[in-house]
Amino acid sequence: MFDIDKWREIFQTLMRNKSRSFLTAFGIFWGVFMLVLLMGGAKGMKAMMQSNFEGFAQNAYCAAAQKTTKPYDGLASDRNWSFEVADIDRLRRRIPEAQVITPAIFNWTKFKCGNRSSQGSAKGVQPDYAEVENPKLSHGRYIQESDLRDHRKVCVLGQKVAAELFPDVENPVGKYIEMGGIYLQVVGVSSLTSNAGVGGPASRSVYLPFTTMQRLQHYGNSFDMLALTTRPGHTVTSIQHKVEQEIKKMHRIAPNDQQALLSINVEAMFQMVQSLFDGINILVWLIGIGTLVSGSIGVSNIMMVVVKERTTEIGVRRAIGARPAQILMQILTESAVLTLIAGLTGIVVAVLILIGAESGIGSNFPSLPSGSFLISFSMALGSAFSLSALGVLAGVAPALRALAIKPIDAIRDE
Repeated sequence: MFDIDKWREIFQTLMRNKSRSFLTAFGIFWGVFMLVLLMGGAKGMKAMMQSNFEGFAQNAYCAAAQKTTKPYDGLASDRNWSFEVADIDRLRRRIPEAQVITPAIFNWTKFKCGNRSSQGSAKGVQPDYAEVENPKLSHGRYIQESDLRDHRKVCVLGQKVAAELFPDVENPVGKYIEMGGIYLQVVGVSSLTSNAGVGGPASRSVYLPFTTMQRLQHYGNSFDMLALTTRPGHTVTSIQHKVEQEIKKMHRIAPNDQQALLSINVEAMFQMVQSLFDGINILVWLIGIGTLVSGSIGVSNIMMVVVKERTTEIGVRRAIGARPAQILMQILTESAVLTLIAGLTGIVVAVLILIGAESGIGSNFPSLPSGSFLISFSMALGSAFSLSALGVLAGVAPALRALAIKPIDAIRDE
């Protein structure tokens, strides 16, 4: 049953020496505060990093042509070469591990609508490019096969380009923009706000049919970049060398010419980011747990002092019939209460700071999910239980010392 007198006595004991109790509790408070703050900060930073890659396939690989640096098969070094449309079908036949292999053309240019303008990347793509860079449409549709077949002058706007060209229009689908004197009809709008993207940020990209871009930019049968994604059960790393060797074979490039092909292994980039934050999380736990352990040692030491000061009181209690279990529970409860109050205060203060940090940073990262900087409820609940257990463990040594006091010796202690 709840004994209010017992709890009043516990708080009176803790408040008897306010400075000592505060300094003891501060060790626990600081440990929990730093642990929650660092974990929330690491979680938020990871979410920010992932938001920059939003929409980009994690199992993607991209390649672009560069000048050769080695002579090969009768051809001189320092030779310019480019991908050809026929390369796509050849690679699809020779690389069965690839799910999608698609070409792309890029051109950083200016877009206009009336007296408004916007800078961005015009990307000539095929419909399957959405498997590499998912546009996450908020309005309209993506590029279709019929657009390629009929060389239609249509486009899908990136989020920032749409906002700058049509600031007062919620849905600009059906309207027209100008690119280099050519008018394009808007058929879709992307909701991506990420800064990642090959050939330009996704939010500043304008997607056109690949065949239309070929004609407008006079590319003929060549294109700028090849992109692919892997089938389930395969990784980019496992097929990258095979893909590059096939490309070099088709274009008579030396197999050991590393500079002739600019390769981007998106999968490896994601794994590197994941490994980085896994290491950060381990470091955060080590710092937090180390601080908590040092704080619990402080609690244990201060409770030893409290037991020493209360030697006479404990002896009198034992003399008038107090059971050892009651003395043990008294000391353990005082230790647990001190630890729990300090720990919960640390959690609350850290969470408030993380909420403020998220609200301040969120304006620059619109795609950042709500609660990205906050620890989960289960983690907070687990922390509360762990703090209680830590408080009990910190009070074990002082409690055992209290039980070792003989009533007659305690009464004579004065």
